[in-house]
Amino acid sequence: MALGNLASRVLVALVGAPIIILAIYQDHPAWLWALVFPASLLAMWELFAMSLDDDTDRWASLACGGAATAAFYWLSGPRGGELSGPRGGEMLAVFGAIVPVALYYLFRFGDLASVAGRLAASITGILYAGVLFQFLVLLKRDGGEHGGDLVVLVLAVAWLGDTGAYFAGRFLGKTKLYPAISPKKTWAGAIGGLAASLAAAVAMKLIRIEDLSWVDVILLSLPAAALGQMGDLVESMIKRSRGVKDSGSILPGHGGILDRVDAVLFIAPYTYLYLRFAPQIRDLF
Repeated sequence: MALGNLASRVLVALVGAPIIILAIYQDHPAWLWALVFPASLLAMWELFAMSLDDDTDRWASLACGGAATAAFYWLSGPRGGELSGPRGGEMLAVFGAIVPVALYYLFRFGDLASVAGRLAASITGILYAGVLFQFLVLLKRDGGEHGGDLVVLVLAVAWLGDTGAYFAGRFLGKTKLYPAISPKKTWAGAIGGLAASLAAAVAMKLIRIEDLSWVDVILLSLPAAALGQMGDLVESMIKRSRGVKDSGSILPGHGGILDRVDAVLFIAPYTYLYLRFAPQIRDLF
């Protein structure tokens, strides 16, 4: 007998969570990258499977995406625990996400009427599902002694926010949030998700990251939680436009990789950028 949806979700969490936590708290960030990079390839493939009809286009886009995301992490060089501005790897990643893909379509455009949309889908997939994902590892690499804790903070804000939204929407939700995109989401669920994300950030400050000020906790968690919910809606929009329920089926009970990280893709870059400019932001308060 097949496992029920809830049982499948619990089983995946029981197996996956210890592996993720172990990788997060290894001294070298490459252990986390060894999980995130294959996950980003799968997420890109799931997106290309929805947006590109031709298998050759999918594989070419995935090859360019893999090279761009690897460059984003490995060619920027270690920063010794310092969050700073763009360096060579990041700029090369943007170059690699656009120019090789454009040249591929230039010399193999296939159906000329659809090539603009296919090119846009390839570039968007690489930057969205590939490059944005790497910010999770950059937080570990560049976050100093709290690098692992910052990764946990992002995941907690995303996934506990999702859980809070589910229960608040289930028991309190009446008014629909955005029925054209996600018919089950409600305003009560959105508010419950924000509250749960804030609670997650408060817990991380009290337990692990005491260096965060209370201003940081609020300015990190609430905008990040809102972005995470919008990231979820963006992925729902893509799926609905293509007539699919889940981005994939690799995670029983959870759908695809993209279904599980859609919020993280928006939260991790925001967290990195906030911490990059935190000294200037604190001066405003």
